[in-house]
Amino acid sequence: MGYTFNYIIDNQKIQFLFEDTFSSILNYAPQSKIVIITDEQIDALHNNLFTGFHVIKIQSGEINKTQQTVDAIIDQLLAASIGKDVFIVGVGGGVVTDIAGYVASVYKRGTRLGLVPTSLLAMVDAALGGKNGVNVGQYKNMVGTIYQPEFILFDLNFLNSLPISKWENGFAEIIKHACIKDAAMFEKLSNHNLSDYQNNSMLLATLIEENVHLKMNVVVEDVFEKKDRKLLNFGHTLGHAIENVYNMSHGKAVSIGMVFAAKLSEKITGFDANSTHQIIQLLEKYQLPTTIEIDNDKIIKLLFADKKRIGNEMHFVLLNEIGSAEAKPILLTDLEKYINEIMLCG
Repeated sequence: MGYTFNYIIDNQKIQFLFEDTFSSILNYAPQSKIVIITDEQIDALHNNLFTGFHVIKIQSGEINKTQQTVDAIIDQLLAASIGKDVFIVGVGGGVVTDIAGYVASVYKRGTRLGLVPTSLLAMVDAALGGKNGVNVGQYKNMVGTIYQPEFILFDLNFLNSLPISKWENGFAEIIKHACIKDAAMFEKLSNHNLSDYQNNSMLLATLIEENVHLKMNVVVEDVFEKKDRKLLNFGHTLGHAIENVYNMSHGKAVSIGMVFAAKLSEKITGFDANSTHQIIQLLEKYQLPTTIEIDNDKIIKLLFADKKRIGNEMHFVLLNEIGSAEAKPILLTDLEKYINEIMLCG
């Protein structure tokens, strides 16, 4: 049987329905008022759950996280005469939850929203915190909103159909959380492996809930990323550029970005090189890449257009020690120098 815990953001209660079942969405609205936004893969795997609902399907994959996809969904809502009293429920991975949140935030100036993350990455990161949006060309999440759902439902049965590559993606974000905020979690991950979590539902459920609380405790204190929420970008600044230039999965790109950030931390904060080695070992234990040959010029060009750039500086998340991080401004000229020193040229 599932259980519920709540977080309050800007006087809005967000209910977290943990170890629950998909049918619980009917506790929030009658079926006739719910529109499910999902993708083709989730619909093919779990179509039986959607019987009787109005379902809007999008094509799967990061390449479809665009304004054109959002416009197509809105066109379908309008064509079906869907009113402002609709309850939009995003069922899918990070692409779906981002798009569903964005649509709900702008359709008729805002509708009700619920999320059912179906991937490990979405459960521990992407669906949490209210960030929604789309990519613009090679630039990630350049357009979007912050809009909180009424509920996030965790039905762990969705993970039974998750391919191994998606498990690896999710563990990149879990390791990120451990690096920036939780040395004890880092140690626990070091004492287990991916197979342990796949085969032990209680161990997995505990880990997911720990990550939910870690991220939400940060978000509640800093919804608009003025302070500690910036730390959640550890590994993402370079990672996003690698992800888009090389069409790499998010988790794998962030893994490489974390290694770069750790090595950069050695140079700037005095982070211990042995700790960098521990991070590399942990990432590799969870089958994540830690090196790549890149075209530095292409990466730098894309990196310098990142949202975290302010003037001639980039706010970069660095480690002081495992479990402790800070965001520091780095001159773009210095960052370019460090990239050329640390990363291999392709």
